[in-house]
This record gives sequence, C-alpha cells and structure tokens, in this order.
Amino acid sequence: MLTKSLTLTEQVARRIAGEIADGVHAVGAKLPPGRILAEKYGVSAAVIREVTERLRAQGLIQSRQGSGSTVVSRTGVQGFQVSSGIAVNREQLASVYELRMELEGGAAALAAVRGNAADLHAMEQALAALEAHLEHPEQGVEHDIAFHVAIAAATHNRYYQDLLQYLNLQLRLAVSTARSNSRLQEGLTAAVHREHVAVFEAIRARDPEGARLAAILHLRQAAHRLQLDPLFPAAKQTS
Repeated sequence: MLTKSLTLTEQVARRIAGEIADGVHAVGAKLPPGRILAEKYGVSAAVIREVTERLRAQGLIQSRQGSGSTVVSRTGVQGFQVSSGIAVNREQLASVYELRMELEGGAAALAAVRGNAADLHAMEQALAALEAHLEHPEQGVEHDIAFHVAIAAATHNRYYQDLLQYLNLQLRLAVSTARSNSRLQEGLTAAVHREHVAVFEAIRARDPEGARLAAILHLRQAAHRLQLDPLFPAAKQTS
C-alpha cells in the first residue's frame, strides 16, 4: 500500500529496489516494461520514468532506449544523488541551479560543435511541443525536460546525458513551479520560450560560446522566476 509520507516516485522506487534486493528481479534480468509497472503500482508513465532514473542513479539497473531496463546489482551504490526534498529547500535548490548553469552551459557549447541533423531535429520537436503547451505548464514540463535532454544527447558524451537527465528529473517539481509562475505573468511564458529558442538557434548556428551564454542566461532567469535571488546573487546580476 502506498503512503502519503513519501512521493509516489520514492515509494515505487523503494518497492522495486526491495524486490531487486530480494531476488524477485534477478541480476541480468530485465524489469517489466514501463506500462506493466505503471499498471502494477497504479501510477503514471511519468512516475515510472522517474523511478527508472532513480534506480539507475543508485546503480541497480541499466537502461537503454528500445531495450528496456536490466538489473545489474542487488545493492545500490552511494554515488552522486540530489536530496528528495530539493524542491522545498531553497538553499539546496539554488546550489543545484548554479551547478546546472555550468553543466548545461558546457553541454550547449558541445552540442553546437558536435550536434548532428538528428540531434537538431529532436530539439526542434521538443520546442514545437513546448510552444503548443505554453498555456498548459503541467503538460509543458515534460517537453521542457525533453529539450534539455536533447541538448545533452547532442554532446555525444553519455555522462553529460546521464547526469543532466538525472538532475532534470529530480528538479521536475521546480521546473513545474517555474512554468506555473511564468503563466501567472502576462507574456512571460512566451519570454521563457524565446530563451529556449535562443539556445537552439545558437546551437544550430554552430556558435558554441553563444550557446553557452544563452543556456546560462536561461537558467539564471529560471532561478530568478523561482525567487532564488537572495540565495543566488548571480541570478540578480543579469535578470
């Protein structure tokens, strides 16, 4: 039975991790497809995606697109993790945004150098979906994250992709809050979309420094929209 003291993601991740530890899902075996897991635990596909990312970050599974998730260990590793309460701890949230600026600025610069036609197409698709949901922030979150993930993928460096996807998934609530806040101010959702477009255009123009600066500016503004300025002076300087 799921409880209200933990998020759905945390509860399902703990249940599956427990099953892995007990040998229900053996090392080397594949986890059931996401659709089956969603039905089993009564949650959405989005929650299962978050669960999968969390289990992968713990070193319990490996995931490949089109191949599903394979169990690689019965016990997790204590590697890099973001606190599950990050979205309500303003100091930690500001620190993670600071980290994202450096990482995503670098990823955008690499994407401008290494990105191919397929990478640009993935970014364009995410942007088109974002534009279609400017007034529906609860749906736009998925496309927002997809855009950032597409940029990370365009680095053709799997570690950028893995780390940034993990950070974006962990910050899903913060991203959702930022987009909801933007909707409350007339014209701001369009401004946020223009920030994304600016990053994409710099990448498409093969301008690594322009892409880096556009990505950093976007995240500075995102931190500002979350009212992190007192904890994050750097955001105030350019907002």
